[in-house]
Amino acid sequence: MINVTINADVKKGTINKNIYGHFAEHLGRCIYEGIWVGEDSHIPNTNGIRNDVMEALRNLKIPVLRWPGGCFADEYHWKEGIGPRKDRPYMINTHWGGVVENNHFGTHEFMMLCELIGAEPYICGNVGSGTIYEMQQWIEYMTFGGNSTMADLRRANGREKPWKLKYFGIGNENWGCGGNMTPEYYADLYRRYSTYVRNYGDNTVYKVACGPNVDDYNWTDVLMKKAGHLMDGLSLHYYTIPGLFWEGKGSAAEFDEDEWFITLKKALHIDELIKKHSTIMDKYDPDKRVGLIVDEWGSWYDAESGTNPGFLFQQNTLRDALIAGISLNIFNSHCDRVQMANIAQTINVLQAIIHTEDEKMLLTPTYHIFDMYKVHQDAELLDVHVKNTMYKYGKDAIPQISISSSVDKDDKIHISMCNLDPNGELEVVCEFRGTSRTEVSGTILTATEMNAMNTFDNPNKVAPTSFDSATIVDNKLTVSLPAKSVVVLEVC
Repeated sequence: MINVTINADVKKGTINKNIYGHFAEHLGRCIYEGIWVGEDSHIPNTNGIRNDVMEALRNLKIPVLRWPGGCFADEYHWKEGIGPRKDRPYMINTHWGGVVENNHFGTHEFMMLCELIGAEPYICGNVGSGTIYEMQQWIEYMTFGGNSTMADLRRANGREKPWKLKYFGIGNENWGCGGNMTPEYYADLYRRYSTYVRNYGDNTVYKVACGPNVDDYNWTDVLMKKAGHLMDGLSLHYYTIPGLFWEGKGSAAEFDEDEWFITLKKALHIDELIKKHSTIMDKYDPDKRVGLIVDEWGSWYDAESGTNPGFLFQQNTLRDALIAGISLNIFNSHCDRVQMANIAQTINVLQAIIHTEDEKMLLTPTYHIFDMYKVHQDAELLDVHVKNTMYKYGKDAIPQISISSSVDKDDKIHISMCNLDPNGELEVVCEFRGTSRTEVSGTILTATEMNAMNTFDNPNKVAPTSFDSATIVDNKLTVSLPAKSVVVLEVC
């Protein structure tokens, strides 16, 4: 049994809805087939955006969508993606499979997608191979409402009014695929490039600097010291990889309890990374003005056999649902510093929330976690104390439960719980302080097998169902939490 105390009268900050953000790169079948099929496709679409995907994304209330990369961003030259599609130049996608990119999905198409699904656009600019002038012109093209060459070019391409663009990244992974830079060199480039990301009219850009790779704490220190006062956000990238090396990351669908345990232990590691990077940021930014932006996270396994390894397509199982639940609970708990997170990636790539195959579409277990957890968006984080038990495997152990709780504007308390043990049911006894509650309802995501997944032959094998193993008596909540499950409760 685990004892939990929720102090409903101790609110620890607002959970920024952008923690539930997503990431769509020109990689594999994420953009083409996943999102964009073109107006002439036999797949039902709205101006080229496939309707089934659009509706599924709307349902999640996706707050923000990052584009065009990723590594692709630092080879992307935006002017090649505007104007009549038949006239747009082709390019080689050297990072992802060596395929030819026809640039049919560009600025106008992306901004249209964001409008259709109700998401804020988060665009990543090209520092690795682009110029300051190119970046400055892109911002002007998108956001300037007056008369200028770039604004007139936008109008000539069919958009009279400027778009609102709040989030803009100054480069991506500039320590690696974005230029193999040192932190000192990138900090100087950031200071220079960001100067020319202008605010036009009433549009104010939230500028995100390229932050560290995993545990490169020196990168964070240098960036905050040299450029922290010029940024609004600092990114952090971390992928959950069960294998020891990039070559041999492990299978997404075929694994035993050993790999289950290792993977979830590595998912929990993001908590330590956030704490340590936040401590460095606190040194230079004690008021926490600069947000930590976890704009790439999720599981990364070996590509499925028979697919292009550069397309990064992997299956999505119940294990990935637990990774998502754990990660989102951790992000919630750090809402004082974490102001955005973007799972990689939206469709058909890595820990995707949606898979497509021609006209067919399915929702992955990870999608269902985002659907269940969306109740936390913009809610107030509550103080939670857990006397945790451990899930022991071999000589190692990790906490058996991951938990987060919030209260929304209607005074409904939501509690998200993950039981990491694939074998043992868990009884959770939760005491409320500072409030009186009498009713509970819930939703659960679980399955019989650790590697249960949705397929086009069985698209609902892993799907949320009503949860009725929770009772509340005398302001005390008792929950029977099944093995390898994610439960979200609403308490009134």
